[in-house]
Amino acid sequence: MNNDNPNIVFNPLISCIQKVVLYETRTRLYLVGSNNRETRFRLLTIDRLAHNRLSIEENANEFNSQEIRRFVASLTGSPRVISAYGVLGFVRFLEGYYLLLVTKRKCCAHIGRHLVYTIKDTVMVRVNEVTSQRPPHPNEVRYKRMFSNIDLRSNFYFSYSYDLTRTLQYNESAPRFVGAKVDLDRDEPLPDWNSLTNNVEQTHERVDYAFRSDSRKRFVWNAYLLQPMEGIMLKDWLLEITHGFVSQSCISIFGRHVNVCLIARRSSRFAGTRFLKRGANFQGDVANEVETEQIVSDGQRMCAFTQMRGSIPSHWSQDISKMVPKPQIQLDICDPYAQTPSLHFERLLFHYGAPLIMLNLVKKRERRKHESIISKELEYSIRYLNQFLPPPHRMKHIHFDMARQSRLSGGNVMEQLAIHAESIIQQTGMFFKAPGSDLGLQTGIVRTNCVDCLDRTNSAQFAIGKCALGHQLERLGFVKSAKLEFDSDCVTMLENLYEEHGDTLALQYGGSQLVHRIKTYRKTAPWGSQGSDVMQTLSRYYSNTFSDTEKQHSINIFLGIYKPSLTKLGPPIWELQTDYDMHNAFVPSTNSKPLTDWVRHKVRECLPHSCADSNKLVRELFRVHSSGLEMIDGYSNYHQSFKWTDFSEHIAFEICQLAMRYMPTFRTNYSPFQRQIQTSRKARQNPSMTGQSSTGSMNSNSSSSSEGDDSSSDEELSASFAEKDGTNQTESTEPAALTLASSLPTMEEIYGCSISAPSKHSMAIYKKYVQMGKLSSGGARPAQTAVAQRDQELAKIMRGITLRPLSDYGTDSYLSVRPPVVSQESKLVYAEYCRTRSTFNAVPKLEQFDVLYQYVQAL
Repeated sequence: MNNDNPNIVFNPLISCIQKVVLYETRTRLYLVGSNNRETRFRLLTIDRLAHNRLSIEENANEFNSQEIRRFVASLTGSPRVISAYGVLGFVRFLEGYYLLLVTKRKCCAHIGRHLVYTIKDTVMVRVNEVTSQRPPHPNEVRYKRMFSNIDLRSNFYFSYSYDLTRTLQYNESAPRFVGAKVDLDRDEPLPDWNSLTNNVEQTHERVDYAFRSDSRKRFVWNAYLLQPMEGIMLKDWLLEITHGFVSQSCISIFGRHVNVCLIARRSSRFAGTRFLKRGANFQGDVANEVETEQIVSDGQRMCAFTQMRGSIPSHWSQDISKMVPKPQIQLDICDPYAQTPSLHFERLLFHYGAPLIMLNLVKKRERRKHESIISKELEYSIRYLNQFLPPPHRMKHIHFDMARQSRLSGGNVMEQLAIHAESIIQQTGMFFKAPGSDLGLQTGIVRTNCVDCLDRTNSAQFAIGKCALGHQLERLGFVKSAKLEFDSDCVTMLENLYEEHGDTLALQYGGSQLVHRIKTYRKTAPWGSQGSDVMQTLSRYYSNTFSDTEKQHSINIFLGIYKPSLTKLGPPIWELQTDYDMHNAFVPSTNSKPLTDWVRHKVRECLPHSCADSNKLVRELFRVHSSGLEMIDGYSNYHQSFKWTDFSEHIAFEICQLAMRYMPTFRTNYSPFQRQIQTSRKARQNPSMTGQSSTGSMNSNSSSSSEGDDSSSDEELSASFAEKDGTNQTESTEPAALTLASSLPTMEEIYGCSISAPSKHSMAIYKKYVQMGKLSSGGARPAQTAVAQRDQELAKIMRGITLRPLSDYGTDSYLSVRPPVVSQESKLVYAEYCRTRSTFNAVPKLEQFDVLYQYVQAL
């Protein structure tokens, strides 16, 4: 975007601090950061004697390996040494600061040549040394334990070269503004890259630029922890992490591997647990807001589609004082001018463009009004705000009662969702980039919601993702039709990805895994899954009732929404009745513009395109005169050719092996797009599903997650399972016997000839050939027996074989060699060969076929 010149290349800066070593002494903490090759080093010094404050001093010089060794040798005493892979930041409770380091990581995905890591272990180090003999504050230990309840070992991700907080479309667009604080309405953008001369000598000379991306703080979960390090000169010390879900799998298309990566980014604004965070706050931030991006790549070409989920953007809540499975939904604040939804929708228009498509999955017909209350509120907000948008860019609302469709006789929800998904993708498009091809952009986004944005939402997002995958593969040229069949290897792989995606997000928000899965709405779930669904519902109910409050306190402390302090009067966080004021700080607007003008002029003039993508902001931008510099050398950063690496540990090899997981042992068609007879296979288990939720409490039992209240009642769920009997059951057919004719096409179809028994003459020639091979290799020489017997065996082998040498090698010497006699026919064949073009291996033109045919006939 903003750059159609292929000779101008923008390269993201690769962090020069990928390894960190902490040397801990009594008075100082020394952080030594190095690049991946461990050839360049930087130094941070932290004073431990500074009481209740953080004193960080950065050495402006860069050290080599010898200089840093001399520095480490000069440290007195025996400092404690901790090896790490990055600094997460600093946190302070009541007495002093703590340093957080990533001590273990694992590569979980790659986007092009950019590696994505997940955090596997961290360590917290006390910075300020305790100088007095008085005991620590009693609340200090409790705050520290509450902070540690955020399990950083589950579903937190980072990358040294790729901005995980942004979409692929944004990362691939050209920069337009440079600086930390830019006003898009007043500041002048950079010149048009298409008309820029770049001071090159030749017209088609390549020009490389390096840039440092400006992350989207909404998806940075350690932004509060990094605030004490904002004054540091070298920005590579700041390791930003995202929270959500990242997983990558592979489709094997007859041996060619196509990677499918699913990235889910959870918003850190208005973040919390189910029932405690509902609707939206006054800034337009909604609960359980997750941006999901589906990236398909075959090496050089990339195609991406983005969708999102989030709670209905209005002020509503549920009364949890009564211990009931379904608390009544109530509207807290009347918003006749839709001010809160307008802030939310304006932000979506800024980042994604138009149209905004709202896929609303809540119930519409109810005996007792429950979900329909917030559904009507959403419809009213969209109808009111659309009055002030240009007709081509107005928001679209699709109401799809998923629970009702699931109860209808023979109603397959996925078939109905596929129709909506096709319409959505035709309207928004998708991002596509390939060398030598036109750039494709996604304009607009689909926003899916139910009540909790868990079970129904995940199934709907899978239906949209399945349709998007078909279009992505069609755009890449792997399929002729964008329609993909269920139960094929390709769709089974994507279904497993989205179920892991849904389970992980449900654990983080609801405290248990999904209750109603994709197979439930396809009416193919086994009967035994009913017991599992009941257990997931009970687990979610227990988590929401007994442990969500403590989990919410941990999230508020981790994100810096609540800051413990000894100077400010007030009760500790566990004594507060509610955190409503923390997340809903109402600031009266000083803007004099009318409420009807809810979309900024800068955003409106960019529609239908994204204003953020069209006006990309970067922190730094400078020209480099070599693409092989370490700071932008993505090839070396990905392959790491400077060290020995086990082949099985390479992420590309590991992902390619995943393609075999979705292939049944018996099959009659090796295409990943054909429907196969699926056998029971155990899906991959996400680490967070077997243990504690990443935003869970150490004292809570949050081993699974689900959304029972969100979908339907127990009677409705039983009725939906009852519909699976009869014709709705998946047909189980007996596999046919495996034969050569059924597995492979005939030789007549491929080569134009058929296999038949050889003639006697051909067999005689073949036997002579075998005897010659035995004689020349020495394998058939007679044993050392009697001379007469040996001559008899040799004569038997040589029977029918006449060897005529072409030259008398016995009389040849280095002085003279008698050349062999070449027949006239052989000379004609060689002369014809010399006249044939040297590129005959390539696909010949039509007029060259006669020449090649004559040559072959001459052989």
